[in-house]
Amino acid sequence: MTTTQTSVVHDLGTLAHRLSHPARTPCVCEPPQVLADRPDGTVVRSGAIVAKAHAADTDREALAARIALAAAPQLAGILLPPLPAPAPAAPTARPVTLWPLGAPVDHTDPGAAPWAEAADLLARLHRTKPPFPLPPMRGPAKAARAVARMRAALRVDATAVSCGTGDAATLSGDAAAPPRDPAALSVLAGWRALPAWARGEVPAPVRGGSLCHGDLHLGQLVRHPAPDGPWLLIDVDDAGMGEPAWDLGRPAAWYAAGLLATEDWSTFLDAYRSAGGPAVPADGDPWPALDVPARALTVQTAAVALAKCAAEQRDPDEHEQLMIESCARIATLPPELATGPAS
Repeated sequence: MTTTQTSVVHDLGTLAHRLSHPARTPCVCEPPQVLADRPDGTVVRSGAIVAKAHAADTDREALAARIALAAAPQLAGILLPPLPAPAPAAPTARPVTLWPLGAPVDHTDPGAAPWAEAADLLARLHRTKPPFPLPPMRGPAKAARAVARMRAALRVDATAVSCGTGDAATLSGDAAAPPRDPAALSVLAGWRALPAWARGEVPAPVRGGSLCHGDLHLGQLVRHPAPDGPWLLIDVDDAGMGEPAWDLGRPAAWYAAGLLATEDWSTFLDAYRSAGGPAVPADGDPWPALDVPARALTVQTAAVALAKCAAEQRDPDEHEQLMIESCARIATLPPELATGPAS
């Protein structure tokens, strides 16, 4: 951890402790706990308070709108509301938000994963009329950042952008040079097979769109009040208006890759439909709506995996390898489903 990171963690821990610890009482609190420390967000807990430092390059106006969304009465029971944050004495390098502590999903008990609850929350979110103007959902932009992160980590030539039907020399951009990393080239091939909106290059071709979370996975759910309160969605950093099928894209990608059991996928999809979610038809084949988001989230997941493997100097694990192999497959599929909007 760098000196700057250490300072951020210390300051967040101090802030969270100050707000969670009763004034003028002896302190018997446990030391602050770092829940996450990444460039896009450092999260520290003290007692029942969670403090988050967002990325330094965060659009502060857009973040303020997203935090206000989480606090809006219309989203009560769907999004975890923020806590009031004291005004800083001086401008900070990274914006900070405060949240109540919730109980996360128990990843050691896959059978207890709240797939139905997650789907119901998504459907309710997608059906909610936004209480005020919001920025676009950042899901496609997040996928683009993942691919850029992989390229930087592996020093993949940016000309490796074939749609996946060429040979390795064509993909490398140099007929005389072999690819530096075949796995990365598969990911890039899958990426370039996506329509421009799914790569964050143009707005999604939807009329009006829906209120979206933008980064749905099981880590984005907590019970509040802990430990047995209702499930709520957290982390609104990517929320906004957009294509609601994107929020179903990660579970769909996991299912297509064989990482999510058929019964869990059916539970998720059936619950979403039962709650009136607009991202897929009420019955029939959901894949014309889900194809593009599922492909995009497959690429994003594989790109992040390869970047982590490079940083940690290791080979992909079994689950990461499945997502990488999925990129190679989707890059060779007929493009019909990937030529238009996902709904």
